[in-house]
Amino acid sequence: MGLEEEIEDIREEISNTPYNKSTEGHIGRLKAKLAELKEKLENQSSAGGGQGYAVEKTGDATVALVGFPSVGKSTLINALTNADSETGEYEFTTLNVNPGMLKYKGANIQILDVPGLIEGAAGGRGGGKEVLSVVRTADLVVFMLSVFEIERYERLQHELYNNKIRLDTSPPNLSITKKGKGGINVTKSDSVELEEETIKGILREHGFVNAEVTLRGETTIDELIDGIMKNRVYLPSIVAVNKADLIDKDYLPTVEEDLREVGLDPDEVTFISAEAEKGLDALKEEMWDALGLIRIYMDKPGRGVDYEEPLILREGDTVDDAIHELGAKLDQRFRFARVSGPSAKHDEQQVGRDHELKDEDILRIIAQR
Repeated sequence: MGLEEEIEDIREEISNTPYNKSTEGHIGRLKAKLAELKEKLENQSSAGGGQGYAVEKTGDATVALVGFPSVGKSTLINALTNADSETGEYEFTTLNVNPGMLKYKGANIQILDVPGLIEGAAGGRGGGKEVLSVVRTADLVVFMLSVFEIERYERLQHELYNNKIRLDTSPPNLSITKKGKGGINVTKSDSVELEEETIKGILREHGFVNAEVTLRGETTIDELIDGIMKNRVYLPSIVAVNKADLIDKDYLPTVEEDLREVGLDPDEVTFISAEAEKGLDALKEEMWDALGLIRIYMDKPGRGVDYEEPLILREGDTVDDAIHELGAKLDQRFRFARVSGPSAKHDEQQVGRDHELKDEDILRIIAQR
């Protein structure tokens, strides 16, 4: 039996097995074996190589526009950036990844107009694997939907999932340490509902014989397998609904219902018209928030505060992260810092490397001469 037939047999057995506590371990082992077989098949398929898309990441963050052909991605990137992506009223206009740079709030945000996906892209149709390999390198996925084809959202999600891209979630809180003997020992928090034997069975299918395993938090079988495989990419996503200028007010309730049917809150998507350049300011703000970027205004000795070119960091970054961005020499000479703004208790607060910065803080580094 070939790999493809074996994969199909396991999928059928999983779908025909009702999930409950008595079958949980069996289903877990089946899904673990399925993941290993799919990985093996993928490695065989890619052994011959093939031409991919090479895009150098530049700027402070990278955004991938994902959608089916002719949804308006090229028109949008031309409206947002300095790119010059060919547009046309027919499918497959974009045959290469076309990058553009959006300058927003002092940040340089690289936007990638990737070729339109088709159904089966994760399996290689339409050069889908090459396209999805570029999406995996991004910091944010922007799904672009036509207002008349909302149902395609689920298919796009499916293609990304099949290419090991996990959206709007985090990796499981999982720790695995191999050891020389003693079998598999599992330590789990009270919130983990998976049975210990289920966890052990899944690990054995992935080749673990002796290991110390710690698992915390609510975790499904699929999430556990993702954590073991270690080749999943976890990305945030937002949704832009294009061609919104073409719908009548009477049709809007239908659009909103279509959004709900695919699990989207109409109030949380951004309605735009790439052609008419409407709704783009709201989309830029959504991208900024989803990327978690923050602006740090540097107070430079003898020159004052630079509000024109802020240092761009991420939410949760500290003074230490800022120092590393500013260069190794400053890192070696650092004494302390003074911060004014949202993260400070008072103006000119003296802080150390571990102080967490917030958007629009003013930072002055005090260094040894």
